[in-house]
Amino acid sequence: MRQDTNQRKGSDGNGRQTNLTTSEKTTDEATPFAATPSDNATSKTTSNEATSSGGMDWKRIGWLAAAVVVLGAVIGAGAGLLTLLLYGVEHVMLGYIEGSSMPGPFIVPGWRRAVSVTVGLSIAAVAWYLLRTKTTKVPSVKKAVNGERMPWWQTVVHVVLQIFIVGSGASIGREVAPRELGAMLAQRFCDIFHLNGLDRRMVVAVAAGAGLGGVYDAPLAGMFFAVEILLADITIEKVAFGLGTSAVAAFVATLIKGHHTFYDITAIQPGETPTLMLFALLCGTVCGVAGALFRRGSQWAESHKPSGKALLWQMPLAGVLTGVVALFVPQVMGNGRAAAQLGFSTFIGNDSGAALSATSAGASPWNLIGFGLTGGASSGTGMGAGGDLHQYFWPMLGLLSISFAVKAVVTLLTIRSGASGGVLQPGIALGATLGAMLALPWLLICPIDSATACALIGAAALLSASQQAPLMAMCLIMELAEAPITFFVPVGMAVAVSAFVSHWLVERWKRTAKRER
Repeated sequence: MRQDTNQRKGSDGNGRQTNLTTSEKTTDEATPFAATPSDNATSKTTSNEATSSGGMDWKRIGWLAAAVVVLGAVIGAGAGLLTLLLYGVEHVMLGYIEGSSMPGPFIVPGWRRAVSVTVGLSIAAVAWYLLRTKTTKVPSVKKAVNGERMPWWQTVVHVVLQIFIVGSGASIGREVAPRELGAMLAQRFCDIFHLNGLDRRMVVAVAAGAGLGGVYDAPLAGMFFAVEILLADITIEKVAFGLGTSAVAAFVATLIKGHHTFYDITAIQPGETPTLMLFALLCGTVCGVAGALFRRGSQWAESHKPSGKALLWQMPLAGVLTGVVALFVPQVMGNGRAAAQLGFSTFIGNDSGAALSATSAGASPWNLIGFGLTGGASSGTGMGAGGDLHQYFWPMLGLLSISFAVKAVVTLLTIRSGASGGVLQPGIALGATLGAMLALPWLLICPIDSATACALIGAAALLSASQQAPLMAMCLIMELAEAPITFFVPVGMAVAVSAFVSHWLVERWKRTAKRER
């Protein structure tokens, strides 16, 4: 036992084994856990069994294969059904269904937006109050990976409530729901195969990542979420297991919900430029600071959630305030797709070689809002179709700034009121709008770049900073936008810078807090 403990401490001291991308839980982040002595013993027993059978543990290979196919398919089906549930709630509550042609409730009457989010959060407040005070509490994915049991029907109700409030317009992410569903199903799978210790921990983490990969058709991001954030231990087995399960989940989910590009970035330039690489350095630094602040804010909001009857009035109040804001800023509603698309659709006709199709222009939030347009896509004028930057600089910067500010504040307010959900998509929305904001003055100096490329870089950089997970963040953005592979270069540069800056800030804040105690 002493030897196991010393080995584990040595691994910690060498740098990254149990602290690769430490991410304290806000509404959807998870932290890595050090293996317990019993886990190490289980791992050694498994290794000895494999060695005694000639180096091949066929039983282990069997349940791994079963997990990839069966568990991946079941989680994928769940992710697909949750997406259809979201569409159904949006149709009933708001009278529209989000998609590439309508990324947000821009055409929904203002009164209906306000009523929908208020009613949605009011209903959820009562349901969550009963769920959290009268039944077995649903643990976080982090705790589930560490061994805490997820009750089956309470988890299902908890998951459905998250989808319900997002569909009604609450400003919070929906990606936690499929991850929690995946973790709960994985625990039942482990019961069937009598898996314990490190194997059980790996299966639950991979299943949670597969939920993310399934709901967003992003298997790489799902795999990296499991191994980079939950397990903080990148090995060949974990990567292969995680990628296989996420790929199956994504495939099955697509069969149910269909396939479409989540973010429209057709107005992006053909490829990276030297100036875009310079922008990546600048944007990575700014987004590193912004992401660290958003991370800190979401952690504060999570830690100050009401636990009793205060939930019954704070969540409805958050719904009222969100509704009031949505009267004037409809892109604040939902998980962040509308606000993010506003950044991605920022288009200025210049020398970048970027072009905006009539279809993309018609679906652009700039045109749906009708903000400052002097013409449509066919006439080639107006912001949504590539207006003059000098003419529209301040109006565009103003709307992007307002969208960024209200999305951050309302998301934190929603979390603080007691709602459960994620911050991945809100983080992407903040990064895309911030990237587009930085692009406007940059394009005055370097007109060979496009605002869409800058927004893509900003989205990945801020997500990386807020989650302390650069690999997951980079892959998720590239998969959601189906971005050209050449943009991995500037995106990777920005993600690296933002991860370094945010990590430095987070560690500095921790040291300051310790000294103040």
